[in-house]
Amino acid sequence: MSSAESFVPTPLLLSGSARTRIKALMAEEGKPDLKLRVYVTGGGCSGFQYGFDFAENIAEDDTVIEFGDATLVVDPLSYQYLVGSTVDFEEGLAGARFRIQNPNATTTCGCGASFMV
Repeated sequence: MSSAESFVPTPLLLSGSARTRIKALMAEEGKPDLKLRVYVTGGGCSGFQYGFDFAENIAEDDTVIEFGDATLVVDPLSYQYLVGSTVDFEEGLAGARFRIQNPNATTTCGCGASFMV
C-alpha cells in the first residue's frame, strides 16, 4: 500500500491555545464533561458563519473528537464544511474568541467569522 492510499484526512484539529481555553472553561464552570460544540449556519457576510457553544449533551448523529482532556462535538451538517479545519483560540485587542482556520473556505470575511466554499 502506498503512502497516498494510507492517508486518512483529519476531521478537525484543536490548537494548544484552544485546548487550554476549553480546560479553563471546564474548571470555571465546574463541569468536567463540558465539550466545545462547533457548528456552521447560513448567514454572515460570506454565506456561512461559524458558531461555538458548550455542550454537555451529545446527539446520536454528532461526531465527537477527543483531544485528551478537551473534546469537540460537530453535527453532521456542519461536519462536511469543517473537515481539515483547525479550531483555535486567540486573545488580542479585539477581545478573546474561538476561531476556525478552514482550508475549504474559498472566501472569508475580514473578521474570520464567516466563509464561502
